[in-house]
Amino acid sequence: MPGIIMPHQHNKNLNRLLDTIPVCEELEIVANVFKEVSDSSRIRIFWLLCHCEECVTNLSAMMEMTAPAVSHHLSRLKASGLITSRRKGKEVYYRAAGTHIADTLHHMIESMVEITCPEGEPSGGEDENQ
Repeated sequence: MPGIIMPHQHNKNLNRLLDTIPVCEELEIVANVFKEVSDSSRIRIFWLLCHCEECVTNLSAMMEMTAPAVSHHLSRLKASGLITSRRKGKEVYYRAAGTHIADTLHHMIESMVEITCPEGEPSGGEDENQ
């Protein structure tokens, strides 16, 4: 942001910082990800899908939620690019997307609540039924 004259000169590095500060449009992806994970049930579903691939029926049982409620959370996570899906017959299976953003969020969740990946399970673990 060249050309800005600060009313107070508290920080000698402020001009260099202002030259590199992202514009709001560049931070929109961060805001959207945080918006989609603003629900604890959605975070639980996302974290689980970082470790396995599952269908709505099994996710509903694991989360102790109705299938429509889980489907709603899955559609929000999918629209944000945090999870992917694949169809096998009549079932749709969901898993965490293999993206830098999904991986970063996965590790951030585990760091914030001081949990770790289940032993022997890599991030985005393969479905054992494949």
